[in-house]
Amino acid sequence: MSIADALTPEFDREMAITRSLLERVPDDKADWKPHPKSMSMGQLAIHIANLTRWTGLALGATEFDMRPVGGAPFVAKKWLSRADTLAELDAGAAEARSTIAATSDADMLVPWCLKAGGQTIFTMPRAVVLRSFVLSHIIHHRGQLSVYLRLNDVAVPPIYGPSADEH
Repeated sequence: MSIADALTPEFDREMAITRSLLERVPDDKADWKPHPKSMSMGQLAIHIANLTRWTGLALGATEFDMRPVGGAPFVAKKWLSRADTLAELDAGAAEARSTIAATSDADMLVPWCLKAGGQTIFTMPRAVVLRSFVLSHIIHHRGQLSVYLRLNDVAVPPIYGPSADEH
């Protein structure tokens, strides 16, 4: 079994769970945040959807500099609405899935480097980038979003089994 074949079912499952949470983000609560240092609910939701785009960045090159010296910094898509966020997730997930499926095992093992201002943040094989920096990163923020929803009395969908709201 190829690395892509092993990652695809997990990717599909995590994207379905992610979509179920993003579907619940109320447009009228997009500016809500649990603490002044926290992202707003809208910022967090679009960040989660944007993370799918890192698959193409990781599998399409051997490095990415978020703030290249002498160049324009990376600017992530901003929150507009729940519908826009879902469209971003769907487009990013579809693109990521096809990119994963088209990537050979040899290419999955090529080291990839994330930089900021020319300084290396980390280097790891692309397959590990997909598991940690893309999927685990999405899952981490999805957990935050589930708390934001709960604190706003929005029913939390099942994630890895029944939720207190739906069982």
